[in-house]
Amino acid sequence: MTPADLAAVISDCVHTAIRSGRMSAEVPPQIRVERPPHRHHGDYSTNVALQLAKSAGLPARTVAEVLAPLVSLANGVAKAEVAGPGFLNITLESGAIGALARDIVLAGDAYGRTDRLGGLRLNLEFVSANPTGPVHIGGARWAVVGDVLARLLKAAGAEVSREYYFNDAGVQIDRFARSLLAAAEGSPAPEDGYSGAYIEDIAAAVLHRQPGALRLPEAEALAAFRAEGTELMFDEIKASLAAFGTRFDVYFNEKDLHDQGDLDAAVARLREGGHVFDAAGAVWLRTTDFGDDKDRVLVKGDGSWTYFTADCAYYLNKRGRGFERVVIMLGADHAGYVGRMRAMAACFGDDPDTHLEILIGQLVNLVEDGRPVRMSKRAGTVLTLDDLLEAVGVDAARYALARASVDAMIDLDIDLLTRQSNDNAVHYVQYAHTRPCAVQRRAEEAGIGKGAPEDFDPSRLTHEREADLLGMLAEFPQVVATAATLREPHRVPHYLEQLAGTYHRFYDACRVLPLAGEDPDDLTRARLWLTEASRLVLRNGLQLLGVSAPERM
Repeated sequence: MTPADLAAVISDCVHTAIRSGRMSAEVPPQIRVERPPHRHHGDYSTNVALQLAKSAGLPARTVAEVLAPLVSLANGVAKAEVAGPGFLNITLESGAIGALARDIVLAGDAYGRTDRLGGLRLNLEFVSANPTGPVHIGGARWAVVGDVLARLLKAAGAEVSREYYFNDAGVQIDRFARSLLAAAEGSPAPEDGYSGAYIEDIAAAVLHRQPGALRLPEAEALAAFRAEGTELMFDEIKASLAAFGTRFDVYFNEKDLHDQGDLDAAVARLREGGHVFDAAGAVWLRTTDFGDDKDRVLVKGDGSWTYFTADCAYYLNKRGRGFERVVIMLGADHAGYVGRMRAMAACFGDDPDTHLEILIGQLVNLVEDGRPVRMSKRAGTVLTLDDLLEAVGVDAARYALARASVDAMIDLDIDLLTRQSNDNAVHYVQYAHTRPCAVQRRAEEAGIGKGAPEDFDPSRLTHEREADLLGMLAEFPQVVATAATLREPHRVPHYLEQLAGTYHRFYDACRVLPLAGEDPDDLTRARLWLTEASRLVLRNGLQLLGVSAPERM
Protein backbone atom coordinates (compact mmCIF):
# COMPACT_ATOMS: atom_id res chain seq x y z
CA MET A 1 0.00 0.00 0.00
CA THR A 2 1.48 3.35 -1.06
CA PRO A 3 0.89 6.71 0.66
CA ALA A 4 -1.48 7.56 -2.21
CA ASP A 5 -3.44 4.37 -1.60
CA LEU A 6 -3.67 5.13 2.11
CA ALA A 7 -4.70 8.74 1.41
CA ALA A 8 -7.59 7.38 -0.69
CA VAL A 9 -8.59 5.06 2.19
CA ILE A 10 -8.56 7.98 4.64
CA SER A 11 -10.59 10.12 2.25
CA ASP A 12 -13.23 7.37 2.06
CA CYS A 13 -13.32 7.25 5.87
CA VAL A 14 -13.81 11.03 6.07
CA HIS A 15 -16.72 10.83 3.65
CA THR A 16 -18.20 7.94 5.65
CA ALA A 17 -18.00 9.98 8.86
CA ILE A 18 -19.74 12.92 7.16
CA ARG A 19 -22.48 10.79 5.58
CA SER A 20 -23.18 9.04 8.89
CA GLY A 21 -23.59 12.36 10.66
CA ARG A 22 -20.64 11.89 13.00
CA MET A 23 -19.29 15.24 11.85
CA SER A 24 -19.85 17.93 9.23
CA ALA A 25 -16.80 19.25 7.44
CA GLU A 26 -15.28 20.22 4.10
CA VAL A 27 -13.05 17.45 2.80
CA PRO A 28 -9.56 18.81 1.93
CA PRO A 29 -8.57 18.38 -1.73
CA GLN A 30 -5.35 16.62 -0.74
CA ILE A 31 -4.75 14.42 2.28
CA ARG A 32 -1.14 14.24 3.38
CA VAL A 33 0.25 10.88 4.41
CA GLU A 34 3.86 10.75 5.57
CA ARG A 35 6.33 8.40 7.17
CA PRO A 36 6.70 9.28 10.89
CA PRO A 37 10.22 10.00 12.14
CA HIS A 38 10.13 6.99 14.50
CA ARG A 39 8.91 3.50 13.61
CA HIS A 40 7.12 3.01 16.96
CA HIS A 41 4.68 5.72 15.81
CA GLY A 42 3.47 3.40 13.04
CA ASP A 43 4.04 3.02 9.33
CA TYR A 44 2.35 6.29 8.35
CA SER A 45 0.96 9.44 9.91
CA THR A 46 -1.62 11.96 8.72
CA ASN A 47 -2.69 15.41 9.90
CA VAL A 48 -6.10 15.17 8.21
CA ALA A 49 -7.89 15.82 11.52
CA LEU A 50 -6.08 19.15 11.87
CA GLN A 51 -7.13 20.01 8.30
CA LEU A 52 -10.78 19.20 9.08
CA ALA A 53 -11.02 20.76 12.53
CA LYS A 54 -11.95 24.32 11.54
CA SER A 55 -14.73 23.43 9.09
CA ALA A 56 -15.99 20.70 11.46
CA GLY A 57 -16.12 23.13 14.39
CA LEU A 58 -14.46 20.51 16.59
CA PRO A 59 -11.06 20.13 18.25
CA ALA A 60 -8.65 18.29 15.96
CA ARG A 61 -8.20 15.51 18.49
CA THR A 62 -11.97 14.92 18.57
CA VAL A 63 -12.00 14.66 14.77
CA ALA A 64 -9.12 12.18 14.94
CA GLU A 65 -11.03 10.10 17.50
CA VAL A 66 -13.99 9.95 15.08
CA LEU A 67 -11.79 8.82 12.20
CA ALA A 68 -9.49 6.36 14.03
CA PRO A 69 -11.98 3.46 14.32
CA LEU A 70 -13.08 3.89 10.68
CA VAL A 71 -9.50 3.82 9.41
CA SER A 72 -8.71 0.81 11.64
CA LEU A 73 -11.45 -1.19 9.89
CA ALA A 74 -10.08 -0.53 6.39
CA ASN A 75 -8.53 -3.39 4.44
CA GLY A 76 -4.79 -3.60 4.98
CA VAL A 77 -4.81 -1.45 8.14
CA ALA A 78 -3.84 -3.09 11.42
CA LYS A 79 -4.60 -0.10 13.63
CA ALA A 80 -4.99 3.67 13.69
CA GLU A 81 -4.15 5.57 16.86
CA VAL A 82 -4.69 9.19 17.88
CA ALA A 83 -1.54 11.08 18.86
CA GLY A 84 -0.74 14.58 20.06
CA PRO A 85 -3.14 17.39 19.14
CA GLY A 86 -4.88 15.31 16.48
CA PHE A 87 -2.51 13.22 14.38
CA LEU A 88 -3.45 9.73 13.24
CA ASN A 89 -0.65 7.18 13.41
CA ILE A 90 -1.43 4.21 11.18
CA THR A 91 0.08 0.75 11.24
CA LEU A 92 -0.51 -1.48 8.22
CA GLU A 93 -0.90 -5.22 8.18
CA SER A 94 2.34 -6.95 7.19
CA GLY A 95 0.72 -8.34 4.05
CA ALA A 96 -0.45 -4.90 2.96
CA ILE A 97 3.06 -3.55 3.35
CA GLY A 98 4.81 -6.46 1.66
CA ALA A 99 2.38 -6.61 -1.27
CA LEU A 100 3.94 -3.41 -2.54
CA ALA A 101 7.00 -5.37 -3.69
CA ARG A 102 4.85 -7.39 -6.10
CA ASP A 103 2.95 -4.30 -7.24
CA ILE A 104 6.20 -2.50 -8.10
CA VAL A 105 7.61 -5.43 -10.07
CA LEU A 106 4.38 -5.84 -12.02
CA ALA A 107 4.23 -2.09 -12.74
CA GLY A 108 7.86 -1.99 -13.95
CA ASP A 109 8.66 1.25 -15.80
CA ALA A 110 5.25 2.67 -14.86
CA TYR A 111 5.93 2.64 -11.11
CA GLY A 112 6.34 6.22 -9.96
CA ARG A 113 4.05 7.67 -12.63
CA THR A 114 0.86 9.44 -11.56
CA ASP A 115 -1.83 11.66 -13.04
CA ARG A 116 -1.19 14.48 -10.56
CA LEU A 117 -0.75 16.98 -13.41
CA GLY A 118 -3.01 15.22 -15.89
CA GLY A 119 -4.63 17.56 -18.40
CA LEU A 120 -1.94 20.26 -18.14
CA ARG A 121 -0.42 21.22 -21.51
CA LEU A 122 2.86 22.97 -20.88
CA ASN A 123 5.64 24.52 -22.96
CA LEU A 124 9.03 24.27 -21.27
CA GLU A 125 11.78 26.47 -22.70
CA PHE A 126 15.31 26.00 -21.42
CA VAL A 127 18.96 26.56 -22.32
CA SER A 128 18.23 28.79 -25.37
CA ALA A 129 21.88 29.88 -25.47
CA ASN A 130 22.76 32.46 -28.10
CA PRO A 131 24.27 30.81 -31.20
CA THR A 132 27.39 32.92 -30.87
CA GLY A 133 29.41 30.40 -28.88
CA PRO A 134 29.35 27.00 -27.16
CA VAL A 135 26.93 26.25 -24.31
CA HIS A 136 28.59 27.59 -21.16
CA ILE A 137 28.60 25.81 -17.82
CA GLY A 138 25.60 27.81 -16.58
CA GLY A 139 23.66 26.61 -19.61
CA ALA A 140 24.77 23.09 -18.74
CA ARG A 141 22.85 23.41 -15.49
CA TRP A 142 19.67 24.30 -17.36
CA ALA A 143 20.33 21.51 -19.85
CA VAL A 144 20.06 19.05 -16.96
CA VAL A 145 17.42 20.72 -14.81
CA GLY A 146 15.16 21.43 -17.80
CA ASP A 147 15.54 17.92 -19.18
CA VAL A 148 14.90 16.28 -15.79
CA LEU A 149 11.95 18.57 -15.08
CA ALA A 150 10.40 17.64 -18.43
CA ARG A 151 10.76 13.96 -17.53
CA LEU A 152 9.19 14.57 -14.12
CA LEU A 153 6.30 16.59 -15.51
CA LYS A 154 5.52 13.81 -17.97
CA ALA A 155 5.76 11.22 -15.18
CA ALA A 156 3.21 13.31 -13.26
CA GLY A 157 0.80 13.22 -16.20
CA ALA A 158 1.43 16.59 -17.90
CA GLU A 159 1.81 17.01 -21.66
CA VAL A 160 5.17 18.74 -22.14
CA SER A 161 6.89 20.24 -25.17
CA ARG A 162 10.61 20.94 -24.66
CA GLU A 163 11.62 24.02 -26.61
CA TYR A 164 14.87 25.76 -27.49
CA TYR A 165 14.59 29.40 -28.59
CA PHE A 166 17.23 30.06 -31.21
CA ASN A 167 18.20 33.76 -31.10
CA ASP A 168 19.26 34.08 -34.72
CA ALA A 169 18.21 37.71 -35.14
CA GLY A 170 19.68 40.89 -33.73
CA VAL A 171 22.96 42.68 -33.19
CA GLN A 172 24.70 39.77 -31.42
CA ILE A 173 24.53 37.76 -34.64
CA ASP A 174 25.99 40.73 -36.54
CA ARG A 175 28.90 40.85 -34.07
CA PHE A 176 29.34 37.10 -34.46
CA ALA A 177 29.50 37.40 -38.26
CA ARG A 178 32.04 40.25 -38.06
CA SER A 179 34.14 38.16 -35.63
CA LEU A 180 34.14 35.20 -38.00
CA LEU A 181 35.07 37.34 -40.98
CA ALA A 182 37.92 38.93 -39.05
CA ALA A 183 39.23 35.49 -38.02
CA ALA A 184 39.05 34.26 -41.61
CA GLU A 185 41.05 37.31 -42.74
CA GLY A 186 43.59 36.83 -39.96
CA SER A 187 42.61 40.15 -38.37
CA PRO A 188 42.01 40.86 -34.66
CA ALA A 189 38.45 40.36 -33.38
CA PRO A 190 36.26 43.50 -33.42
CA GLU A 191 36.25 45.41 -30.13
CA ASP A 192 32.66 44.32 -29.43
CA GLY A 193 33.08 40.89 -31.04
CA TYR A 194 33.76 37.34 -29.94
CA SER A 195 37.08 35.59 -29.57
CA GLY A 196 38.40 32.15 -28.73
CA ALA A 197 39.60 29.12 -30.62
CA TYR A 198 36.03 28.20 -31.51
CA ILE A 199 35.70 31.39 -33.60
CA GLU A 200 38.74 30.37 -35.65
CA ASP A 201 37.34 26.85 -36.03
CA ILE A 202 33.94 28.08 -37.23
CA ALA A 203 35.55 30.61 -39.58
CA ALA A 204 37.67 27.84 -41.12
CA ALA A 205 34.58 25.65 -41.50
CA VAL A 206 32.75 28.48 -43.31
CA LEU A 207 35.65 28.85 -45.73
CA HIS A 208 35.61 25.11 -46.31
CA ARG A 209 31.95 25.38 -47.30
CA GLN A 210 32.41 28.59 -49.29
CA PRO A 211 36.05 28.85 -50.43
CA GLY A 212 35.39 32.10 -52.26
CA ALA A 213 33.71 33.91 -49.35
CA LEU A 214 36.66 36.28 -48.75
CA ARG A 215 36.57 37.45 -52.36
CA LEU A 216 32.97 38.66 -52.04
CA PRO A 217 32.08 42.30 -51.35
CA GLU A 218 32.08 42.97 -47.61
CA ALA A 219 28.28 42.99 -47.22
CA GLU A 220 27.96 39.68 -49.08
CA ALA A 221 30.89 38.17 -47.17
CA LEU A 222 29.28 39.16 -43.86
CA ALA A 223 25.99 37.64 -44.99
CA ALA A 224 27.77 34.39 -45.88
CA PHE A 225 29.62 34.20 -42.57
CA ARG A 226 26.42 35.09 -40.74
CA ALA A 227 24.31 32.36 -42.37
CA GLU A 228 26.92 29.60 -42.49
CA GLY A 229 28.53 30.44 -39.16
CA THR A 230 25.25 30.54 -37.27
CA GLU A 231 24.22 27.18 -38.72
CA LEU A 232 27.58 25.61 -37.85
CA MET A 233 27.54 27.00 -34.33
CA PHE A 234 24.04 25.77 -33.71
CA ASP A 235 24.98 22.33 -35.02
CA GLU A 236 27.75 22.25 -32.42
CA ILE A 237 25.34 23.33 -29.68
CA LYS A 238 22.91 20.57 -30.65
CA ALA A 239 25.73 18.01 -30.70
CA SER A 240 26.93 19.06 -27.23
CA LEU A 241 23.41 18.85 -25.80
CA ALA A 242 22.83 15.45 -27.41
CA ALA A 243 26.08 14.16 -25.92
CA PHE A 244 24.79 15.36 -22.56
CA GLY A 245 21.55 13.41 -22.96
CA THR A 246 19.39 16.52 -23.38
CA ARG A 247 16.87 16.64 -26.20
CA PHE A 248 14.24 19.08 -27.44
CA ASP A 249 10.95 18.63 -29.24
CA VAL A 250 11.05 22.06 -30.91
CA TYR A 251 13.87 24.36 -32.04
CA PHE A 252 12.23 27.73 -32.61
CA ASN A 253 13.97 30.44 -34.65
CA GLU A 254 13.60 34.05 -33.56
CA LYS A 255 14.13 35.04 -37.20
CA ASP A 256 10.83 33.34 -38.07
CA LEU A 257 8.98 35.76 -35.77
CA HIS A 258 10.36 38.65 -37.81
CA ASP A 259 9.82 37.02 -41.21
CA GLN A 260 6.23 35.97 -40.44
CA GLY A 261 5.17 39.38 -39.12
CA ASP A 262 4.60 38.07 -35.58
CA LEU A 263 6.12 41.18 -34.01
CA ASP A 264 3.71 43.47 -35.87
CA ALA A 265 0.81 41.22 -34.87
CA ALA A 266 1.87 41.23 -31.21
CA VAL A 267 2.12 45.02 -31.08
CA ALA A 268 -1.26 45.35 -32.80
CA ARG A 269 -2.81 42.99 -30.25
CA LEU A 270 -1.32 44.95 -27.37
CA ARG A 271 -2.48 48.25 -28.89
CA GLU A 272 -6.01 46.88 -29.26
CA GLY A 273 -5.93 46.11 -25.55
CA GLY A 274 -5.16 49.74 -24.79
CA HIS A 275 -1.70 49.10 -23.37
CA VAL A 276 0.46 50.70 -26.11
CA PHE A 277 1.31 54.40 -26.32
CA ASP A 278 3.60 56.57 -28.45
CA ALA A 279 6.08 58.95 -26.86
CA ALA A 280 9.42 60.56 -27.79
CA GLY A 281 9.26 59.03 -31.26
CA ALA A 282 9.07 55.48 -29.90
CA VAL A 283 6.32 52.91 -29.28
CA TRP A 284 5.90 51.82 -25.65
CA LEU A 285 4.09 49.12 -23.65
CA ARG A 286 2.57 50.41 -20.41
CA THR A 287 3.82 47.54 -18.23
CA THR A 288 3.77 49.71 -15.09
CA ASP A 289 0.00 49.14 -14.99
CA PHE A 290 0.82 45.57 -14.00
CA GLY A 291 3.63 46.01 -11.51
CA ASP A 292 6.70 46.53 -13.71
CA ASP A 293 9.18 49.13 -12.46
CA LYS A 294 9.06 51.07 -15.76
CA ASP A 295 7.30 51.03 -19.13
CA ARG A 296 9.04 49.16 -21.94
CA VAL A 297 9.97 50.25 -25.46
CA LEU A 298 8.63 48.07 -28.27
CA VAL A 299 9.80 50.08 -31.28
CA LYS A 300 12.77 52.42 -31.02
CA GLY A 301 12.86 55.91 -32.48
CA ASP A 302 14.78 54.62 -35.50
CA GLY A 303 12.00 52.12 -36.24
CA SER A 304 13.91 49.03 -35.09
CA TRP A 305 12.45 46.43 -32.78
CA THR A 306 13.62 45.83 -29.22
CA TYR A 307 14.41 42.39 -27.84
CA PHE A 308 11.38 42.74 -25.60
CA THR A 309 9.08 42.95 -28.63
CA ALA A 310 10.36 39.58 -29.81
CA ASP A 311 9.71 38.24 -26.29
CA CYS A 312 6.12 39.45 -26.55
CA ALA A 313 5.65 37.87 -29.99
CA TYR A 314 7.22 34.61 -28.86
CA TYR A 315 4.99 34.36 -25.79
CA LEU A 316 1.91 35.03 -27.91
CA ASN A 317 3.07 32.40 -30.41
CA LYS A 318 3.35 29.78 -27.66
CA ARG A 319 -0.07 30.57 -26.27
CA GLY A 320 -1.46 30.45 -29.80
CA ARG A 321 -0.12 26.92 -30.12
CA GLY A 322 -2.44 25.87 -27.30
CA PHE A 323 -0.10 25.77 -24.32
CA GLU A 324 -1.93 26.49 -21.08
CA ARG A 325 1.27 27.33 -19.26
CA VAL A 326 4.50 28.80 -20.60
CA VAL A 327 7.52 27.93 -18.44
CA ILE A 328 10.80 29.72 -19.12
CA MET A 329 14.10 28.90 -17.41
CA LEU A 330 16.55 31.79 -17.07
CA GLY A 331 19.92 32.33 -15.44
CA ALA A 332 20.45 34.61 -12.46
CA ASP A 333 21.63 37.40 -14.78
CA HIS A 334 18.08 37.54 -16.21
CA ALA A 335 16.26 37.88 -12.88
CA GLY A 336 15.26 41.42 -13.85
CA TYR A 337 13.15 40.03 -16.70
CA VAL A 338 10.54 38.53 -14.38
CA GLY A 339 8.60 41.73 -13.70
CA ARG A 340 8.38 42.84 -17.33
CA MET A 341 7.45 39.34 -18.56
CA ARG A 342 4.66 38.98 -16.02
CA ALA A 343 3.37 42.44 -16.92
CA MET A 344 3.53 41.54 -20.62
CA ALA A 345 1.39 38.44 -20.03
CA ALA A 346 -1.14 40.57 -18.18
CA CYS A 347 -1.22 43.04 -21.07
CA PHE A 348 -2.24 40.16 -23.33
CA GLY A 349 -5.13 39.47 -20.96
CA ASP A 350 -3.53 36.40 -19.34
CA ASP A 351 -3.15 35.65 -15.64
CA PRO A 352 0.63 35.59 -15.00
CA ASP A 353 0.13 33.22 -12.07
CA THR A 354 -1.64 30.72 -14.32
CA HIS A 355 -0.18 31.11 -17.79
CA LEU A 356 3.43 32.13 -17.22
CA GLU A 357 6.11 30.68 -14.99
CA ILE A 358 9.72 31.86 -14.87
CA LEU A 359 12.37 29.84 -13.06
CA ILE A 360 15.63 31.53 -12.12
CA GLY A 361 18.78 29.48 -11.61
CA GLN A 362 22.02 30.44 -9.91
CA LEU A 363 25.58 30.12 -11.16
CA VAL A 364 27.81 27.07 -11.39
CA ASN A 365 31.55 26.93 -10.70
CA LEU A 366 33.94 24.14 -11.62
CA VAL A 367 36.53 23.46 -8.92
CA GLU A 368 39.76 21.45 -9.10
CA ASP A 369 42.27 21.02 -6.28
CA GLY A 370 40.17 23.40 -4.21
CA ARG A 371 40.45 26.24 -6.74
CA PRO A 372 37.94 27.48 -9.34
CA VAL A 373 38.68 26.46 -12.93
CA ARG A 374 38.53 29.66 -14.98
CA MET A 375 39.74 28.93 -18.47
CA SER A 376 38.25 26.92 -21.31
CA LYS A 377 40.51 25.22 -23.81
CA ARG A 378 38.34 26.34 -26.70
CA ALA A 379 36.16 29.24 -25.61
CA GLY A 380 38.63 31.43 -23.79
CA THR A 381 37.44 32.59 -20.39
CA VAL A 382 34.01 30.92 -20.53
CA LEU A 383 33.80 27.33 -19.30
CA THR A 384 31.63 25.21 -21.54
CA LEU A 385 29.43 22.14 -21.37
CA ASP A 386 32.07 20.23 -23.31
CA ASP A 387 34.69 21.22 -20.71
CA LEU A 388 32.44 19.83 -17.97
CA LEU A 389 31.86 16.54 -19.79
CA GLU A 390 35.57 16.13 -20.46
CA ALA A 391 36.31 16.73 -16.77
CA VAL A 392 33.77 14.46 -15.06
CA GLY A 393 31.63 12.59 -17.62
CA VAL A 394 27.91 12.61 -18.36
CA ASP A 395 26.54 10.67 -15.38
CA ALA A 396 28.48 12.55 -12.71
CA ALA A 397 27.75 15.94 -14.30
CA ARG A 398 24.02 15.32 -14.74
CA TYR A 399 23.57 13.90 -11.27
CA ALA A 400 25.51 16.70 -9.57
CA LEU A 401 23.64 19.44 -11.46
CA ALA A 402 20.25 17.86 -10.78
CA ARG A 403 21.09 17.27 -7.11
CA ALA A 404 21.30 20.93 -6.13
CA SER A 405 18.35 23.28 -5.76
CA VAL A 406 18.40 25.70 -8.70
CA ASP A 407 18.20 28.73 -6.40
CA ALA A 408 21.59 27.90 -4.85
CA MET A 409 25.01 28.50 -6.36
CA ILE A 410 27.04 25.29 -6.63
CA ASP A 411 30.67 24.31 -6.91
CA LEU A 412 31.28 21.13 -8.91
CA ASP A 413 34.39 19.49 -7.48
CA ILE A 414 36.19 17.56 -10.23
CA ASP A 415 38.11 15.49 -7.69
CA LEU A 416 34.94 14.40 -5.88
CA LEU A 417 32.87 13.75 -9.00
CA THR A 418 35.51 11.44 -10.49
CA ARG A 419 36.05 9.52 -7.24
CA GLN A 420 34.82 5.91 -7.16
CA SER A 421 33.68 5.99 -3.55
CA ASN A 422 30.57 6.53 -1.45
CA ASP A 423 31.60 10.18 -1.05
CA ASN A 424 30.49 10.60 -4.66
CA ALA A 425 26.67 10.60 -4.56
CA VAL A 426 26.14 9.25 -8.08
CA HIS A 427 28.56 6.39 -7.45
CA TYR A 428 26.75 5.61 -4.17
CA VAL A 429 23.36 5.35 -5.88
CA GLN A 430 24.63 3.49 -8.94
CA TYR A 431 26.45 1.01 -6.71
CA ALA A 432 23.19 0.43 -4.83
CA HIS A 433 21.62 -0.54 -8.17
CA THR A 434 24.36 -3.07 -8.90
CA ARG A 435 23.76 -4.97 -5.64
CA PRO A 436 20.25 -6.29 -6.45
CA CYS A 437 21.53 -7.02 -9.96
CA ALA A 438 24.27 -9.18 -8.43
CA VAL A 439 21.75 -10.97 -6.19
CA GLN A 440 19.58 -11.74 -9.22
CA ARG A 441 22.56 -13.09 -11.17
CA ARG A 442 23.50 -15.40 -8.30
CA ALA A 443 19.89 -16.55 -7.98
CA GLU A 444 19.76 -17.40 -11.69
CA GLU A 445 23.06 -19.27 -11.48
CA ALA A 446 21.65 -21.31 -8.58
CA GLY A 447 18.40 -21.94 -10.41
CA ILE A 448 16.35 -20.01 -7.84
CA GLY A 449 13.40 -17.93 -9.04
CA LYS A 450 11.02 -15.61 -7.24
CA GLY A 451 8.03 -17.60 -8.47
CA ALA A 452 4.71 -16.52 -9.90
CA PRO A 453 2.89 -13.45 -8.56
CA GLU A 454 0.12 -15.58 -7.07
CA ASP A 455 2.69 -17.57 -5.08
CA PHE A 456 4.25 -14.49 -3.50
CA ASP A 457 3.61 -14.36 0.26
CA PRO A 458 3.97 -10.72 1.39
CA SER A 459 3.36 -11.62 5.03
CA ARG A 460 6.86 -13.14 5.16
CA LEU A 461 8.44 -9.69 4.91
CA THR A 462 8.36 -8.81 8.61
CA HIS A 463 11.96 -7.85 9.38
CA GLU A 464 12.48 -4.25 10.48
CA ARG A 465 14.88 -3.61 7.59
CA GLU A 466 12.34 -5.03 5.14
CA ALA A 467 9.67 -2.69 6.51
CA ASP A 468 12.06 0.25 6.23
CA LEU A 469 12.83 -0.62 2.63
CA LEU A 470 9.18 -1.12 1.68
CA GLY A 471 8.35 2.24 3.27
CA MET A 472 11.02 3.96 1.19
CA LEU A 473 9.85 2.25 -2.01
CA ALA A 474 6.31 3.38 -1.30
CA GLU A 475 7.42 7.02 -1.21
CA PHE A 476 8.68 7.10 -4.80
CA PRO A 477 5.45 8.11 -6.62
CA GLN A 478 4.88 10.94 -4.14
CA VAL A 479 8.47 12.15 -4.51
CA VAL A 480 8.13 12.25 -8.30
CA ALA A 481 4.77 14.05 -8.19
CA THR A 482 5.99 16.60 -5.63
CA ALA A 483 9.24 17.25 -7.53
CA ALA A 484 7.21 17.91 -10.68
CA THR A 485 4.56 20.05 -9.01
CA LEU A 486 7.05 22.22 -7.09
CA ARG A 487 9.57 22.26 -10.00
CA GLU A 488 12.22 20.81 -7.67
CA PRO A 489 14.09 18.03 -9.49
CA HIS A 490 16.65 17.85 -6.67
CA ARG A 491 14.12 15.92 -4.59
CA VAL A 492 14.69 12.83 -6.76
CA PRO A 493 18.45 12.37 -6.21
CA HIS A 494 18.03 13.08 -2.51
CA TYR A 495 15.36 10.38 -2.36
CA LEU A 496 17.55 7.94 -4.30
CA GLU A 497 20.39 8.45 -1.83
CA GLN A 498 18.05 7.66 1.07
CA LEU A 499 16.74 4.62 -0.79
CA ALA A 500 20.29 3.46 -1.53
CA GLY A 501 21.21 3.68 2.15
CA THR A 502 18.03 1.83 3.13
CA TYR A 503 18.73 -0.91 0.60
CA HIS A 504 22.32 -1.30 1.79
CA ARG A 505 21.07 -1.77 5.38
CA PHE A 506 18.53 -4.35 4.21
CA TYR A 507 21.21 -6.15 2.20
CA ASP A 508 23.51 -6.31 5.23
CA ALA A 509 20.80 -7.50 7.66
CA CYS A 510 18.62 -9.82 5.56
CA ARG A 511 20.06 -12.79 3.68
CA VAL A 512 18.19 -13.15 0.41
CA LEU A 513 19.62 -16.40 -0.98
CA PRO A 514 20.00 -19.57 1.10
CA LEU A 515 23.37 -20.82 2.26
CA ALA A 516 24.97 -23.79 0.54
CA GLY A 517 23.01 -26.92 1.28
CA GLU A 518 19.83 -25.03 2.19
CA ASP A 519 16.69 -25.03 0.09
CA PRO A 520 14.92 -21.82 -0.97
CA ASP A 521 11.64 -21.18 0.81
CA ASP A 522 8.80 -18.66 0.80
CA LEU A 523 10.98 -16.09 2.55
CA THR A 524 13.67 -16.49 -0.10
CA ARG A 525 11.15 -15.88 -2.84
CA ALA A 526 9.55 -12.94 -1.02
CA ARG A 527 12.94 -11.29 -0.61
CA LEU A 528 13.69 -11.84 -4.29
CA TRP A 529 10.50 -9.90 -5.11
CA LEU A 530 11.64 -7.15 -2.75
CA THR A 531 15.11 -7.18 -4.31
CA GLU A 532 13.66 -6.80 -7.80
CA ALA A 533 11.35 -4.01 -6.62
CA SER A 534 14.33 -2.15 -5.17
CA ARG A 535 16.28 -2.49 -8.39
CA LEU A 536 13.35 -1.17 -10.44
CA VAL A 537 12.81 1.92 -8.29
CA LEU A 538 16.52 2.77 -8.29
CA ARG A 539 16.56 2.33 -12.08
CA ASN A 540 13.36 4.34 -12.62
CA GLY A 541 14.74 7.16 -10.47
CA LEU A 542 18.07 7.25 -12.30
CA GLN A 543 16.25 7.23 -15.64
CA LEU A 544 14.30 10.32 -14.57
CA LEU A 545 17.67 12.01 -14.05
CA GLY A 546 19.01 10.81 -17.39
CA VAL A 547 21.72 8.87 -15.52
CA SER A 548 22.68 5.30 -16.36
CA ALA A 549 21.82 2.38 -14.05
CA PRO A 550 24.78 0.00 -14.41
CA GLU A 551 24.42 -3.68 -13.55
CA ARG A 552 28.11 -4.07 -12.66
CA MET A 553 30.71 -1.65 -11.30
